[in-house]
Amino acid sequence: MFRLEGKKAVVLGVANDQSIAWGIARALHAQGAEVALTFLNEKAAPHVRVLAEQIGAPIVMPLDVRDPDQAKALFDEITHRWGRLDTLVHSIAFAPHDDLHGRVIDTSPKGFGLAMDISVHSFLRMIRLAEPLMGQGATCMTVSFLGASRVIENYNIMGPVKAALEASVRYAASELGAKGISVHALSPGPLRTRAASGLSDFDALLDDAAARAPTHHLATIEDVGAYAAFLASPEAFNVTGGIHLIDGGYNVVG
Repeated sequence: MFRLEGKKAVVLGVANDQSIAWGIARALHAQGAEVALTFLNEKAAPHVRVLAEQIGAPIVMPLDVRDPDQAKALFDEITHRWGRLDTLVHSIAFAPHDDLHGRVIDTSPKGFGLAMDISVHSFLRMIRLAEPLMGQGATCMTVSFLGASRVIENYNIMGPVKAALEASVRYAASELGAKGISVHALSPGPLRTRAASGLSDFDALLDDAAARAPTHHLATIEDVGAYAAFLASPEAFNVTGGIHLIDGGYNVVG
């Protein structure tokens, strides 16, 4: 079994114990990595700090990806404490309510730009800050969804946003491959997370996914964490640029 002893990771996007980001953070820690966590704001801070204590996170800091000063402070602290970074996990997405619940063609310019900035460009910004700390075998991961390549009812503007994120993963993988840094998107099927619950008719989507998936099981945050831990390991050194589907085979059914 692969192990991550001595590895240093930062996980962005933990909100609570149902977050995909938490499933990943917990799996990385279980395999031996030291894991830093961030929280969005003071409202989220108590929830994240409790989780940070469970894995002994040595760094727990605020990060609104729209704030360059907070981003710089985070990576300055990683540099000061660790001097390097092996794994970056970005599990952050957002779209304004009205734009998320309306037709894609009715999306406001401001809402479209904000969704792209927070959900896509912030990943590229975080990679750029992490790159000087990364060496051969390091990895960067983000989280996507099947709605990037198929029309999923009620996923709306997040479909084009995730498509852009997946394209960014491929280009970043190409650009960083020569340095031995891999880039990935993890694409679980529908999960019962707080963020996903903002979608219309979300319960119906979950029921349909479970019924149609070949395994008849929804993915869990533990499933996603296990896959992420493998991608962070030395055994995955020659894997990069992929959109990794973790959905019980839901993506293969018509």
